[in-house]
Amino acid sequence: MKLRKTVATLRSRFRLHCAFRFAAAVFCACVFVPNPVLAQSDDTEDLAKQLANPIASLISLPFQLNYDHGYGAAGDGSRLFMNVQPVIPFKLNENWNLISRTIVPFDHRDFDNTGGSFAVGDVVQSFFFSPSTPTDSGVTWGVGPVFVLPTGSEFSADTWGAGLTGVALKQSGRSTFGMLANHIWDVSGPADINATFVQPFASYTTPELLTYGVNVEATYDWNSNEWSAPLNASVTKLIDINGQKISVGGGVGYWLASPSGQADGWRARLIATFLFPK
Repeated sequence: MKLRKTVATLRSRFRLHCAFRFAAAVFCACVFVPNPVLAQSDDTEDLAKQLANPIASLISLPFQLNYDHGYGAAGDGSRLFMNVQPVIPFKLNENWNLISRTIVPFDHRDFDNTGGSFAVGDVVQSFFFSPSTPTDSGVTWGVGPVFVLPTGSEFSADTWGAGLTGVALKQSGRSTFGMLANHIWDVSGPADINATFVQPFASYTTPELLTYGVNVEATYDWNSNEWSAPLNASVTKLIDINGQKISVGGGVGYWLASPSGQADGWRARLIATFLFPK
């Protein structure tokens, strides 16, 4: 039994090591590999900055691959999940936009080192009503409803949820900083949902179309009175492949707080965002 536990721990550490090395390789590729395909201009720099704005009037399709470990009673379980997060803006009139943001998680969990299982998690759908221009002080903001749509899969809570969401940010020169937040309650279903999500973020975009970013994705569960809060740092680069603009990058993170038996320690992230400017 002790040998089996040791092997499982080594396997989990090896996967984490591979994830870190892969994220580091992507980081180095973004920073050191030149990008002769995409000309650096005011338009491309503006496009790179729009990526830092969660409610920019820009159609985008982000793919975010995350690796976490530390799950289970023994702390040697792992989770690999891909968040597909399409963002679609709609122009309501000259003064207002409606921004649709969807998060669809494709999830593989192996909490007890038995091989794990794969399923689609519950979908989170947000709508932001946002003024088409920033305020006089340069603040961009948006508010609206947020919903949890149960998929009925193995990892689904089978519970409908609803609440309010909002975001406010300011872009000054090459810097962006702001905060996104929501609160969701259960509407119907067996699970009790009463959770607040807060995501402060900051980023800086260079003339070489590199964007360095940092954020905290903190969730407070009011039922259990516990925080889940990873600190994430990333670097992305805007490139062009046969006319398709893509932002690619990676990063690492560390769990500042998490409930017992959940993710702990370091994490790794890879990012690819397909852009469809007007």
